[in-house]
Amino acid sequence: MIRLVLADDHAIVRSGLRQIAQAEEGITVVGEAADCGELLDVLRKTEADVVLMDISMPGKSGLEGLKQVRERWPKIAVLMLSMYPADQYAVRSVKAGAAGYLHKNSPPEMVIEAIRTVARGKKYITPELAEQLATHLSQGDERPPHELLSDREYQTMVMIASGRTLTQIAEEMSLSPKTVSVYRARLLEKMKLKNNAELTHYALKHKLVE
Repeated sequence: MIRLVLADDHAIVRSGLRQIAQAEEGITVVGEAADCGELLDVLRKTEADVVLMDISMPGKSGLEGLKQVRERWPKIAVLMLSMYPADQYAVRSVKAGAAGYLHKNSPPEMVIEAIRTVARGKKYITPELAEQLATHLSQGDERPPHELLSDREYQTMVMIASGRTLTQIAEEMSLSPKTVSVYRARLLEKMKLKNNAELTHYALKHKLVE
């Protein structure tokens, strides 16, 4: 029996995932969490084989949560679930220890296939993710500037390029606007950009936003 934990800040998403998972033989949902703090509490109290986790959650991001889960429970396979295309967060997720990366538009049968695959100790690699990993490896030391950003800086960059204000970003990330401003200043400095317009142009050019 595959013991699955769902981590997403939207109850309706967790409900849908629970229905998909428990309709399958050999999979049972043993816990749910709305943020990374709740997820860690659940994993302390419940034995799990697979965590299906949203990459965008309030407070600590899914990537930060992923790293904590992998550090404390290395035998648990973590599948990252995201509304973002693979070229935005997939490589970062795998580098941080994810066993796979799924888009939220993935059909139910793909979600089940991914859960069963990572529960066997294997990686679930979609063609899109394989392409991104190949591109990343081929770049070697000539990586583009955005790959030098921390996870928080990268998340801030994508949100700014998507048209969100610092206040909106702060609310989504459960941070203060001042902290988000610090991330913005750091990422502009690292990428040698002057303002949001240049940042947005860069993100569009590198297909980091749609």
